Amino acid sequence: MSSSAESTASPDRSFFWRRLHSVSGVFPVGAFLLEHLYTNSYAINGVEAYNEKVRGLTELPMVLILEIAFIYIPIAYHALYGVWVWWRGDGNVTHYPWTGNWMYSLQRWTGLVTMAYIAFHVWEQRFAGVHIIENYFVAFSKVQHSIARPAVHAFYVVGLLSACFHFAYGLWLFACKWGFAPGRAAQKKLLWACAALFLVLSSAGLMSLRSISTAPLQPRPEELLKMRSQKSVARSQGPEAAGKRSAF
Repeated sequence: MSSSAESTASPDRSFFWRRLHSVSGVFPVGAFLLEHLYTNSYAINGVEAYNEKVRGLTELPMVLILEIAFIYIPIAYHALYGVWVWWRGDGNVTHYPWTGNWMYSLQRWTGLVTMAYIAFHVWEQRFAGVHIIENYFVAFSKVQHSIARPAVHAFYVVGLLSACFHFAYGLWLFACKWGFAPGRAAQKKLLWACAALFLVLSSAGLMSLRSISTAPLQPRPEELLKMRSQKSVARSQGPEAAGKRSAF
């Protein structure tokens, strides 16, 4: 009796966690990707435009709480549960055999690359070095000097393409699982639409990356912080102090 109850409860729990994994990939995680691509697109308009856009994000109330609740926790859950499902060898390839096993494998591998890419990017840009929450004006410089390293630049390109593919194909899987694309014909049409979405998102991301890497090299974040501090000191001392210094 107890073993029968356990066998019915387990699939129910698995169904819930799978659906939560599917939803988290589209909304919190997908929204994070889209917002990131949108913010980075401001790099096309130059250093000041990009930094001002970052400034608007850093000035959101309770920004750290928002990041933890709507970015870090959903991304961590989506990534860890996805790895666990892959480790168990679970999947639904047989439900959509016409897409081929290679699409299933590519979705899983791009998920791993995306997980590493997001972890590296968030750590380096958000927490390492000069803190952009208090110093938004170093945002462009921080990214630029990071991707100035050839290995990091290549990793950013691969990570960006992986994230865009994982989201676009994941969106198709989400629609199929939740019944938004019933029937083979609808699923094929949606797959083409998601392929177009992948191309659009990838192109936008690569253009932003190119704009940052080809822009005139900015001073390092530490140098910008020092220059900003010196300007603040000069302003606080006022023109009289500047006149006294020039008299000598």
